Amino acid sequence: MTSVNINRATASSLDPRAMKATSIKTTADPSSEQEPAALHITATSSNPRMFTLPWERPLATWPRDLLANLPRGISRHVVRFVHVGDDVYAMKEITQRVAEREYELLRKLQKLELPTVNPIAVVTGRHTREGEPLEAMLVTQHLKFSLPYRALFARNLRPDTAERLIDALAVLLVRLHLAGFYWGDVSLSNVLFLRDADAFSAFLVDAETGDLHPSLTDGQREYDIDLARTNIIGELMDLDSGNLLAGEVDEVGVGNRLVDRYHSLWSALTDVDSFDPDEMWKIERRVNRLNDLGFDVDELEMKTEEDGNRVLVRPRVVDAGYASRKLLRLTGLDVQENQARRLLNDLDAYRASTWRQGEDLEIVATDWMREVFEPTVRMIPPEYRSQIEPAQFFHEVLTHRWLMAEKAGHDVPMAEAVQSYISESLPEYRLDSEDMKTINEEADAGVVDDEMNWQGGHAQTGQGKQATRNQAGKDADGREVGGYEANGSGVNVRANAGGQDADSREVNIQTDTGGQSGAETQAARDRAGEKVPSQPVFEDANGGRSSLRSVYAPGSLDAAADQDDQDDAVWASS
Repeated sequence: MTSVNINRATASSLDPRAMKATSIKTTADPSSEQEPAALHITATSSNPRMFTLPWERPLATWPRDLLANLPRGISRHVVRFVHVGDDVYAMKEITQRVAEREYELLRKLQKLELPTVNPIAVVTGRHTREGEPLEAMLVTQHLKFSLPYRALFARNLRPDTAERLIDALAVLLVRLHLAGFYWGDVSLSNVLFLRDADAFSAFLVDAETGDLHPSLTDGQREYDIDLARTNIIGELMDLDSGNLLAGEVDEVGVGNRLVDRYHSLWSALTDVDSFDPDEMWKIERRVNRLNDLGFDVDELEMKTEEDGNRVLVRPRVVDAGYASRKLLRLTGLDVQENQARRLLNDLDAYRASTWRQGEDLEIVATDWMREVFEPTVRMIPPEYRSQIEPAQFFHEVLTHRWLMAEKAGHDVPMAEAVQSYISESLPEYRLDSEDMKTINEEADAGVVDDEMNWQGGHAQTGQGKQATRNQAGKDADGREVGGYEANGSGVNVRANAGGQDADSREVNIQTDTGGQSGAETQAARDRAGEKVPSQPVFEDANGGRSSLRSVYAPGSLDAAADQDDQDDAVWASS
């Protein structure tokens, strides 16, 4: 993609130095936040409708007819989904320096084919009609069919939903770390989730604190993991306080699950195998294991020890999406990894049932698409086509058909299973306006007013009663885990407060908004003593500083409790 610059100002003669410029002004003083003299849009593609949007108005006041009614996650900034022609874009108001940096970072991550939202543009030089400066705007493509984690818990889902989300986040974190991306603010709030058969896929949506390196040290990785654990525990406690979390869910246990799943996957992808020269079959076993985990091995590093008696093997180039790439090659369907596995299994069953094992798989796949997949997904009712992916619909119909056959004691025709699924299960995807309203009100309430009076790291607004919960205790590693405090103006997570980690180092992680954060931890340091970069510092428009950005919705306890009484599902529409 090329960068397209649109400027309302009359272009002067082209400076030769501009030929070497990037989309970010390299000559600008990075410490200044001076606005350009005119509106400036740097975009990955030219969409003329972008220039017609009301950039002279604060995002919170944009006309309702431009907005798409989609569930939003909690954010420190004002975020809106906006119709731009046939597309839906996510708009985020943010300072110019942060907007430009995040835009460039997201573009780099996209080029590495990592699961992130697609950056569309960064808009600077915004002013009101009266000439008052406005914050810059970061524009990203809305991830169709995706949901923030709070929307997934807006109704009673399976008890293992939290664990499935954590598993998806662990895969995302491993993929980012393998690419050299240091996140610096890992949490459920900074991720969007897509249903992926019976699991979820996670996509990064907030890269404000991130940084891309050739590779990460163990200390950098452990810092991200420890911070993720802390934030997740707090986010789940927040859900539990609103009765949105199944009673049997152990928040601390789920946080620890991320650590365990991450280390297990990291080990599978990076460990060195050692075996005798006559055991070369173990190489294929290692590759098959990675394929089963959904990763494709493009390159292996093999060498012998000095005495030549042992062979050392380590994967060097590992890419996620083994099944999805295979399905894409066979059918042209671009779906999530677990969805691809389910569709490939059905393709194999079709091939066997038609006695065509000896035929070219590409030819069989073409017939399977025409005779099985396409007729099934064409039966999706029009009102649901923007709410459920065709591959997910096909997967759920197969599951529903199996349950029907199990109950009936005989096979069930595909058409009958589709009709039964549409009438019995598909309505759960219905977008409920009241649920949507509650979710977005909570998201709006979570936006931090930088002019609020923050004292002692906590917001003092005098709104509502103080609600506290102290879930103090120890996790499986003997770490002290504190609870959190919530008042009418927000939720402040305080996990690992005043305790010690597994290495007996003092830990004091406190997640606040506004003011200087009290985040100080040695637990993230590399066990070899490597120095971990300091926690990224955020600046708001007024110079306020914060080193951890985990913001929860003011008043979310009461709003979430009301939401618990609603039975309808919340699902995203495009």
